[in-house]
Amino acid sequence: MKRPVVLYIAATLDGYIARENGEIDWLYEAEGEGDNGYSEFYETIDTVLMGNKTYEHTFELADQFPYPDKRCYVFSRSEKEPSSHVTFVTGDVPEFIENLKEQEGSKIWIVGGAEILDVLLKSKLVDEFIITVVPTILGKGIPLFKKDNPEMKLSLAKTKRYGQMVQLHYTVKS
Repeated sequence: MKRPVVLYIAATLDGYIARENGEIDWLYEAEGEGDNGYSEFYETIDTVLMGNKTYEHTFELADQFPYPDKRCYVFSRSEKEPSSHVTFVTGDVPEFIENLKEQEGSKIWIVGGAEILDVLLKSKLVDEFIITVVPTILGKGIPLFKKDNPEMKLSLAKTKRYGQMVQLHYTVKS
């Protein structure tokens, strides 16, 4: 059985994952509960995927790399200096993910950002969507979903409330 690729992310009620400048300050202002299910989810994955912008942004948010115990792949359009934390991938993203899904292991997490998600959606490589809706309307910013995605039918697996936030868990119908 293929390993599932999971989008686990927070978004505003109007569908943005960040301000236009990439800031996510609104996320920390939301009234949640504990870590809003993060630790529980984190135990279900062994691989982390992200774009280069998201990778660079992690060091603005944290003093140390937040996923040291997971295999981490960062997709970049240009060659990067090797890192002890991540493997940089400059090749064909969908082909790389297809190969990753065939390997032994548990779930694969798409951390972000919007560009890498867009490539995976257009290639129909996302199997689950776990989206925590934050009670904020930004009006503009970086949208969770870009235009012209293929139609996908989803099945609601679970909902969970964390304070003022609601987490929606959908699986893709095959």
